[in-house]
Amino acid sequence: MTFNDGPFIAELTEDQIFIKNTIREFAENKIKPVIMEYDEAQKFPMELLKELGELGFLGILFPEEYGGAGLGYVEFEIIIEELARIDPSIALSVAAHNGLCTSHIYRFANEELKKKYVPDLASGKKIGAWALTEPSSGSDAAALKTVAEKDGDNYILNGSKNFITHGTYGETTVVMAITNKDEGKKGISAFIVEQRTPGFIAGKKENKLGMRSCETSQIIFENCKVPAENLIGNEGMGFVQAMQILEGGRISIASLSVGLAQGCLDESIKYSQEREQFGKPLSAFQATQFKLANMKTDIDAARMLTLRAAYMKDKGIPNRKEAAIAKLFASEIAEKAASEAVQIHGGYGFIKDYPVEKFYRDVKLLTIGEGTSEIQRIVIARDLLQD
Repeated sequence: MTFNDGPFIAELTEDQIFIKNTIREFAENKIKPVIMEYDEAQKFPMELLKELGELGFLGILFPEEYGGAGLGYVEFEIIIEELARIDPSIALSVAAHNGLCTSHIYRFANEELKKKYVPDLASGKKIGAWALTEPSSGSDAAALKTVAEKDGDNYILNGSKNFITHGTYGETTVVMAITNKDEGKKGISAFIVEQRTPGFIAGKKENKLGMRSCETSQIIFENCKVPAENLIGNEGMGFVQAMQILEGGRISIASLSVGLAQGCLDESIKYSQEREQFGKPLSAFQATQFKLANMKTDIDAARMLTLRAAYMKDKGIPNRKEAAIAKLFASEIAEKAASEAVQIHGGYGFIKDYPVEKFYRDVKLLTIGEGTSEIQRIVIARDLLQD
């Protein structure tokens, strides 16, 4: 049975079930007890990320020869979903580390750079960041102002980046910068910049609505001297590379959305069976049952769309449209699920003693990050009209 360009994934393999159970146990036992402590303090979960690295979950997509787990995007979806079911903040850190920074280096850098940087990232010895967005560029990703000027055997970077995941903690950062301002998108190049490089300045840490333990900050470059050998690929290929990386990033945000929505459903079922009104549990009322049924239907559909895109990615099948569809649908049903979960909880959904309060704050990023819902619709429509 097939779904257009990709197969219908009816069930997981034994290995995938083992991975699912392993990450679920970790999330339940290690992450769940400290969620609110980390959220309230906006504490970066370095200790937990190091443990995830030791388990192989910071090198999901990379071969064992580079220190990775040698898995694919289907397994990536499973892992991110299970983490997000408990804490979307940590799921976001794992997704960004794997799918953005490390993937960019692994996919587009030469062998020397891959051997130098990927093993430490894949093992969790170092945390990665990916710097594309700037104060004046968001959805218009090509509107960069950060420049990289060639100076002998180096490039000199000047400019700033905004909303960078792991901008402060990332020891290895992939940075997009203009190397030829006359070429537009074709004048953007990608570089590996180490945090300790003089002129690399971690700027303002953002005080966020949600995803608060996943650190987001500004990065500033002031005459930051980067070795020319740290250019990823050829000059002028940075924007093309970034757009391809974002396709995988959309699968990761779709996975995160599915997990968050599943967490909302799990908590809503539990609460509705425990909470009594008018002499019977909330779950006995048809209004509650319909909310739960709609949430379940949306989540299953989002999961299938995400697994389809993940499978296509693993098989090397073009999946730009499918990744956009998965990200668009999953992020929007997650927003709906979080709202319904708070509604089911009533006043208790508005206080921090119940997980749905945090889900409600965390979910908004999902329709914005890795391309807004509006951008996903543009991607999908362009693909359709070119067929």
